[in-house]
Amino acid sequence: MIFSVALNPNVTLLPGSAQLQQLANGIAGWALVVAVIAMVIGGVLWAIGSHSQNMHQSMAGRKAVVTGLLAGLLVGAAPHLINFVFTTGSAVH
Repeated sequence: MIFSVALNPNVTLLPGSAQLQQLANGIAGWALVVAVIAMVIGGVLWAIGSHSQNMHQSMAGRKAVVTGLLAGLLVGAAPHLINFVFTTGSAVH
């Protein structure tokens, strides 16, 4: 006997789906705000560290700027990456 299983994701099929989507959108918004704050603080630390010859502070600022940039990139790319991986996995036979 051969069994066939299918998966068709649909956000609207369960109760509370709209609230879950709003929650995901809200978390993504907060994550972007935190990323911007990290970049601003990192930029300030980087500038102060560079001008005061404090290499440790300068490096900490650079790390904060890069971390903020990568966080923004991941938040923006997350839905597309998940959809790409799901579509690629769905093509496997």
